[in-house]
Amino acid sequence: MGEGSTTRGTRLLDQVRQAIRVRHYSYRTEQQYVAWIRRYIRFHGTRHPRELGGAEVSAFLTHLVTSRNVAAATQNQALAALLFLYKNVLDIELPWLDQVIRSKRPRRLPVVLTRAEVREVLKHLSGPYWLVASLLYGSGLRLLEALYLRVKDVDLERRSLVVRDAKGQKDRVTVLPDSLVEPLRRHLAEVRRDHERAVAAGFGGVELPYALQRKYPRAHLDYGWQFVFPAHQPSHDPRSGAWRRHHLYAETVQRKVRHAIRTAD
Repeated sequence: MGEGSTTRGTRLLDQVRQAIRVRHYSYRTEQQYVAWIRRYIRFHGTRHPRELGGAEVSAFLTHLVTSRNVAAATQNQALAALLFLYKNVLDIELPWLDQVIRSKRPRRLPVVLTRAEVREVLKHLSGPYWLVASLLYGSGLRLLEALYLRVKDVDLERRSLVVRDAKGQKDRVTVLPDSLVEPLRRHLAEVRRDHERAVAAGFGGVELPYALQRKYPRAHLDYGWQFVFPAHQPSHDPRSGAWRRHHLYAETVQRKVRHAIRTAD
């Protein structure tokens, strides 16, 4: 019953995607949930999830630990995907899953860099990657929070940033360090120039949250809605298929930071 093998299977995963989008979950969450549900279905011989239940969910989650040796966070993500499927798509309440062998979360102390070490790492970053890393450190942003920043949510005069749909789908305001005001001002001026060139070339739009695209058909071209850290090349929006300017890829930033850490020794 895998996706693509039957129309029934295709409809199920489409229903999952629709349920996720109605609840305004991120595209990354959509990808992860669909992937886990697909793996669950294949694990049970492509049987439809309606024919399965708590015992089969427990067997799959236990398999992830005993055979795949996944981390606790990975097993929890798989569990969240399956709970979403049964509760929000199939409208089935699963029994308490007390037979699952749980992956043990290792207790490790976090690695905290000193100020001197942070400065040394930042010295080996440049351009937007230096600015992203500086915001993570100076404004306490998570990586995706920094990449999801829109121009309209940056207030240079008040030294503040508005973080939209943060953890728990809540907005919050955080501080912008004085030392980053001028670098960010110069960066935004460059973003505006690039945006104007992109609009003239026909690919200056940006993905908009929720139903704003339908309510304001031209809003995706407004400078204020653009990402503070746009990608260098346009790409197709994975949901709408439109040609858009996405933000920098998280994996690219992570790779740059890892390289800076190695270079800084």
